[in-house]
Amino acid sequence: MVSRHSFHIVDYVVFGATILISLGIGLYFALSGGRQRTTSEFLVGGRAMKFLPVAVSLMVSFESSIMMLGYPAEVYVYGAQLFIALFGFMAAFLICRVLMIPLIHPLKITSAYEYLDGRFKSRTVRQLGTTLGALSYIFYMGVVLFGPAIALEAVTGFPQIGSIFLVAAAAIVYTAMGGLKAVIWTDVFQAVVMFTGMMAVIIKGTVDAGGIKAVWTTAAKGGRLNFFNFDPDPTVRHTFWGLLLGTFARSSGLVFNQSTIQRVCSTPTLAAAKKVMLIVSPAFWITLTLAMVEGIVAYAYYVNVRCDPLESDQIHNPNQIIPFMVMDIFRGLPGMPGLFLAALFSASLSTISSGLSSLSAMTWEDILKPRLPNVSDFTATVIAKVSVVVFGLLSCGVAILISFIGGTLTQIATSVLSAFNGPLCGLFIIASLCPWANAKGAIAATVVSSALMMWLCAGATFSGATRPTPWLAPAPTDQCSVDNMTSLIMNTTGLMTSTTGLYDLTTVGAVAEPVTGISVIYTLSYLWLGALGIAIVLIVAFFVSWATGFNRDGDLDPRYVIYLSDVVRSIFTSGKKTNTDEKPVTQGNINNTVIGLEPGPTAETELPLLTTTINDGLNPDNIKQANN
Repeated sequence: MVSRHSFHIVDYVVFGATILISLGIGLYFALSGGRQRTTSEFLVGGRAMKFLPVAVSLMVSFESSIMMLGYPAEVYVYGAQLFIALFGFMAAFLICRVLMIPLIHPLKITSAYEYLDGRFKSRTVRQLGTTLGALSYIFYMGVVLFGPAIALEAVTGFPQIGSIFLVAAAAIVYTAMGGLKAVIWTDVFQAVVMFTGMMAVIIKGTVDAGGIKAVWTTAAKGGRLNFFNFDPDPTVRHTFWGLLLGTFARSSGLVFNQSTIQRVCSTPTLAAAKKVMLIVSPAFWITLTLAMVEGIVAYAYYVNVRCDPLESDQIHNPNQIIPFMVMDIFRGLPGMPGLFLAALFSASLSTISSGLSSLSAMTWEDILKPRLPNVSDFTATVIAKVSVVVFGLLSCGVAILISFIGGTLTQIATSVLSAFNGPLCGLFIIASLCPWANAKGAIAATVVSSALMMWLCAGATFSGATRPTPWLAPAPTDQCSVDNMTSLIMNTTGLMTSTTGLYDLTTVGAVAEPVTGISVIYTLSYLWLGALGIAIVLIVAFFVSWATGFNRDGDLDPRYVIYLSDVVRSIFTSGKKTNTDEKPVTQGNINNTVIGLEPGPTAETELPLLTTTINDGLNPDNIKQANN
């Protein structure tokens, strides 16, 4: 191995072409069709998008630098236990298709938080949800921006701050120009680049590591195929229960994620919306699996060349393992490192643009529109575009702050976002599945859960009480040259020098001390934080709703609730095509949506309402009129 990595001019050309094509797609949609002059076209693509590009866009919206760097880093230093979490993801998405899509799509909403307004008939609940959703997106985009910054620094020495603003600027420009249509079609292009880059790394890395059999044999000997740990202790970082159930709980929040709602509601029919989720679930599982395979291949490669870059101090951050390996295996192949970097930036651009589009929709629909009822549609679209720029800059600031937190990107994202996503997910669960929950219970529960989760997440991150988990045995270093034993990037950033102790194997083993007192609560595995936030919402909401009389007659619109007595029936009828499945959605809002009601499993929403509730709450003549 040689001592220094460098980018070739061809690599910069490949990388630059990816950015320019993304900008070109934004420019095309800015100048074609309706030219993004209405909020409907800018925010939901005119509600006429085809299901396949929408499905691809939704998939890559959740696949960012966290997937491209964090998952391989996790496998490299801790093993492939994370694979169990993928089944939690898949289960959450499939349940979403069966239950939530038939609930949400007929409402013709633009913002996920419009649903809360209709369900609780409370502006306060809607604003509370909007606030948590905005904070979640801003912090999430900050983590995503940080990923490619550390990768580009590892392979080229390009400053982190420069990378952060480069990615943000590209996403801001094409999102502001082309709206949701540009975001979706750019996501499709970036998905192709991302998959090409990932497959190139896996194939070339496998060949250089000695072949497929050698890779898996080496991974097994090195303890990287450690899938099952049935320890019931919730403070253990990764167990089967935490990975499966904890991931399922926090993934349930993706169902009501603004990106999900925006894309689902951009399709013309319920059938198309269901197809989107049917494609996203297995595709998401496949791409995350590929990311973990990259980590296994990286470990086998460095065992084969007998020079672990982390152990030999060539890099200090495990999130840099894949870009560092790319520069090793593609040395002498100009353009290939650039392809990988393009894939990494594409993954991040897709997530950032989706986040900016979502925040833009939330800003107008949930915050400004109720206060500016007489603003023209063109002015509203301009306001939405300006908000894209503002939120992009805020995310850059968060990315710089994230650089001071240690850990793999997977853990950073889950830990930081649990403070917002857990309570928000709990709020949507009581809204959709708990007809007894009222507005007072929802507000109290969400506030209490948010306060407790922010305190817990901050304590777990900064108190030092979290139980350190030692890394698995590293690859050998006996074939590292003298030059390679000196860090190539030790002086490029304060992160690399200040957090060495967070990543050093011997240090992790040495600092473990018994935790006592209130600090014990900070030792809870980050996987359970989201589930805890949801549980707090459910408990507090029940007692507050009970104390305030639950929901009274006339307080609840049955269109906004999934009755538990109908869940099983919905599962058995989910394969039937109903009249509404193929009926195009017209522009409207939740206040004027009309849905036909009929008893039995053929209700037009494919989520039949409780027959007794309908009969008691509605006049039979009205029901007949609705069916007609």
